[in-house]
Amino acid sequence: MPDLSKIPVTVITGFLGSGKTTLIRHLMANSQGKRLAVLVNEFGTAGVDGDILKSCSDENCPAENIVELANGCICCTVADDFIPTIEALMALPAAPDHILIETSGLALPKPLLKAFDWPAIRSRITVDGVIALADAEAVARGQFAPDLDAVQAQRAADESLDHETPLSEVFEDQLACADIVLLTKADLAGAEGLAKARATIEAEAPRALPVLPVTDGVIDPRVLLGLNAGAENDLAARPSHHDDHGDHEHDDFDSLVIELGDVADAQALQQAIASMARTQHILRVKGYVAVAGKPMRLLVQAVGERVRAQYDRPWGTAERRSQLVVIAEHDHIDAAAIRTALGV
Repeated sequence: MPDLSKIPVTVITGFLGSGKTTLIRHLMANSQGKRLAVLVNEFGTAGVDGDILKSCSDENCPAENIVELANGCICCTVADDFIPTIEALMALPAAPDHILIETSGLALPKPLLKAFDWPAIRSRITVDGVIALADAEAVARGQFAPDLDAVQAQRAADESLDHETPLSEVFEDQLACADIVLLTKADLAGAEGLAKARATIEAEAPRALPVLPVTDGVIDPRVLLGLNAGAENDLAARPSHHDDHGDHEHDDFDSLVIELGDVADAQALQQAIASMARTQHILRVKGYVAVAGKPMRLLVQAVGERVRAQYDRPWGTAERRSQLVVIAEHDHIDAAAIRTALGV
């Protein structure tokens, strides 16, 4: 008898830099014997997250089971990219027991959930659950939870002010689609920050959701995998700002790839990135850097002014190449100013 069970898929969503890749690395290392496959969607032409995950591949999730969809929002390229990629993962010689999808920080989850009803895949795959990650520090500051009364007062004073910013709409749509919310970087937020973040999410979410603090992506996989949510059949309970729209665009955001060459001073580069984020309103920077005299490549990841860098592995026979992806809202991508800030 053929196996009629559907392959479960966990969609991992969250704003830029919320810790999605870190969580997936933890799930890969603690797969409990399950064969995993991972689909990574990045915003920008240079993939970084997929390369990070491939460096962590093992027998339960080999490198060929990790697929990138770069330079195109997954929820906007369903027919051209997503469906064929999912079909390819299901057709692997050793079919995966579970598929993890890391969406870009800009992706709206609901259009992606609708794609699971496509005839080519709907009888073979199901959305086991949607996990939304939120940076606890950012949420505690109220960055993605505007005070509706205050917004209304501002609108009354200035009719040109939008009721919702693009970032808050993305954040709220991700919460609305979630089955579980993870407050990441809990150690940085502290008890007071976590309490504020939890209260904010509970106020914004359209229904009661489990909200769990996480540090460094560490959480028991049994909490996240095996939810059996069937989210593709539960869309009415997952409202979106774009429910009345036939399509959506991401013209509010843009990315720029910066080539740096060998960098003489890694610390000075990190300081320059932090300064650039502050003066140019940059949301996210990520990439690999070749540091003069160092045989290992430097992985750089920044969320706003918070910059983290670590040497992750030797360049080996790979081309030494310093390349950073810079992401910001469309009006804040000033290529000349960004290059000047980075000393290019």
